[in-house]
Amino acid sequence: MTALLFTIDRFSAWVGKAFAWCILALTFGISYEVFVRYALREPTTWAFDFSYIMYGALFMMAGAYTLSRDGHVRGNFLYRMWKPRIQASVDLALYLLFFFPGILALIFAGADFAAYSWRFLEVSSSSPADIPVFQFKTIIPVAGFVLLLQGIGESIRCVICIRTGAWPRRLHDVEETETVIAHKLEQEHGAEASTAGEAGGSAREEGR
Repeated sequence: MTALLFTIDRFSAWVGKAFAWCILALTFGISYEVFVRYALREPTTWAFDFSYIMYGALFMMAGAYTLSRDGHVRGNFLYRMWKPRIQASVDLALYLLFFFPGILALIFAGADFAAYSWRFLEVSSSSPADIPVFQFKTIIPVAGFVLLLQGIGESIRCVICIRTGAWPRRLHDVEETETVIAHKLEQEHGAEASTAGEAGGSAREEGR
């Protein structure tokens, strides 16, 4: 089961990291637009469409990767105080009641939306450059499918946690600086508490 979960996680990570290159394309595109707009006084007609297409593709296709790393926002001020079995039970209920119905609606409605756009080879209505957007709208059902796959993996994790009382391992990945610092502080506090406990035990032994 762990191998299956890691396979799903790796697929989501591959998709998310592949689309992360949109950031580089977006950076170059916006930098070029700023240069020609303010230095040459010749703004482009495609920069606005390019920016939301790149950012939208990144945002949608990185969703499953973020989910695989448990990186989405949650109400941790309550959640972190619960035991793992309670956390898993609440997560599983939310997946079944809200996540899967929403993702399935995204897939089916998005597929119809994309098919309609392909039928007319839709172009952007917000720019005179007639930027094609029908291929971009295909990302909607594709992102939904990848999220659905990752959601299945997360639901399996919940079931395992409910049965065993502990969350299954996740693939190691880069962490934010704040998270790394928090983990180091926890380890230091744990080491200090352990040292203090050993010192207290030694003092009691000497007193005897």
